[in-house]
Amino acid sequence: MSASHAQPSTASFLALSRAFAEGSTSPSAFLEQCLAQIDARETDVKAFVLLDREAARARAAESSRRWAQGAPLSTIDGMPIGVKDVIETADMPTGMGSPLFEGVRTGKDSASVKALRSAGAIILGKTVTTEFASAVPGPTRNPWDVARTPGGSSSGSAAGVAAGMISAGLGTQVVGSIIRPASFCGCVGFKPSLGAINRGGSHDFMSQSCQGVIAASLADAWCVLAQIVARAGGDPGFAGLQGPEHLPEARPLRAVAVLETAGLARASAGARNAFAQARDAIEKSGVEVLSRRTSPDLERLEHYVTDSAAQTRIINAWESIWPLNVYRDMDASKISQSMLQKLDEAEAMSISDYRAALAAREHARSAHEALRGKVDALVTLSAGGAAPHGTATGDPAFSVPASYLGAPALTLPILSDEGLPLGLQIIGFRDDDASVFSRARHLLGSVFAAQGLVGLPGA
Repeated sequence: MSASHAQPSTASFLALSRAFAEGSTSPSAFLEQCLAQIDARETDVKAFVLLDREAARARAAESSRRWAQGAPLSTIDGMPIGVKDVIETADMPTGMGSPLFEGVRTGKDSASVKALRSAGAIILGKTVTTEFASAVPGPTRNPWDVARTPGGSSSGSAAGVAAGMISAGLGTQVVGSIIRPASFCGCVGFKPSLGAINRGGSHDFMSQSCQGVIAASLADAWCVLAQIVARAGGDPGFAGLQGPEHLPEARPLRAVAVLETAGLARASAGARNAFAQARDAIEKSGVEVLSRRTSPDLERLEHYVTDSAAQTRIINAWESIWPLNVYRDMDASKISQSMLQKLDEAEAMSISDYRAALAAREHARSAHEALRGKVDALVTLSAGGAAPHGTATGDPAFSVPASYLGAPALTLPILSDEGLPLGLQIIGFRDDDASVFSRARHLLGSVFAAQGLVGLPGA
C-alpha cells in the first residue's frame, strides 16, 4: 500500500437503513459523507468521468423527506450509485471511454438507470471505463495503492466503491470486468446469470455480456439488482434475477468444487497460499470439498474452461466486428491502434471459426450443468494475486470461466496478497443467483469468521 494513503473504507448504504428509518441520520447526510470522500480522493483515484453534485443533493433531500415520513420508495431510496460510462443516462453523456464519443448524449436512460431512479436511488455520476469496455485503460487508479491498476473495464465503479465515494457502481462483464476489479479494489462484485439484468441502453452487445454491480456489501449488491429487476426485468426472453427483495438468508453448504482454472499455475505464491487457507477453512467446517482429482465431472469441466479465454477471444472478436467497423468509418484517428488491430484480426476470421467457438462453449456449459445437484457451488480465486503495478488491467484467467459458462459469480473481499485485497470467487449455476448469496452469507458468517478470514472492507 502506498504510504501516503490510508486503507480505504467502503460506504454501505444498507447498513444504515434502520438509522434512516429512525431519523438518527439521513440520505442527505450519507451523501455528504460520500462527497467528502470524493473531495479527499478523486484527484488521485480518478474514478469519475462526470459528477452531478447539485442534482444528487436535490435527490437526497427528497429521499430524506420520504424516509422521515416512513415512505421510502425502496430499500435503496437515497443510495448514491455510479454508472459505468457504457450505460446510458439521460442527463449525462455516455462516452464509452473513447474520444470518438466524448460528450455524446443519447438523451435517454438505460433500463437499469431508469429502474434505479424509480427506486429512489441517486445517480451521482458516470464512472470511468476502458475504451469501449475493452482493454485500453482509462485514468483510474487503485485506491489502495495509486501506483497499481484498479482492473478493468468497470474500473471507475470499483475504485469509487473502494474509496467510499459511492455505495454501489453498475458494471458490465463479458470476460472479467466486474469480478477482477472488485477483487483488486477490495469490494463485493457480482456478475449475474446470463440475461438476469436488463441491458437495454447499455453498449455491451456480446453474447457473454452481463450487467452487474460492484458494491460495499453483500446487501448493497443484492438490493441494487433486485430493485432493477423488479422494475425492468432481465434481458428480453429471460426471466430475470429471481429471489427476495432483501438479501437472501444464509444457507449451509453441503459440497463445493474447487475450480483451479488455467490461472492457478500463474497465480502468485501469496494468492495460492490464501486460497489454500480458504479451502482448508471450508473443509474444516464439515463441507465436502471436491477437486478435479476426486471428481470426474469436475475434471471434465476443468478441461473445457482451460480453453475458455482463447475461445472467448474468438467469440468476442467476431461479435465486435460491428459496431467497431462503423466506429472506424466514423473516425479511425479517435480509436486506439490496439482496437484497430483487433478489428483487423476479427475481420480476417470466418463464420466457421465463430461457430466452432460457440460449439466449444456449449460443451463447457453442459459440463458445468452436470455438476448441478452434486455441489452447491464452485470456489476459486477472483484474480491471480494483488493488483499489478501500472495500468494493465490484469490476467482474466480466473474471471473468464463464469462469463464463458453464463453462470452467476460473486467475489468476496476476504483474502489478501502483498497486504492488498484479493477476492474469493463463488460460482453458482444458471438462474440460481440467490443461492450464490445464500452460500456466501453462510461462508462469511459460519466458516470464514471463525477462521479469521473476514477482515477487509466490504465483507
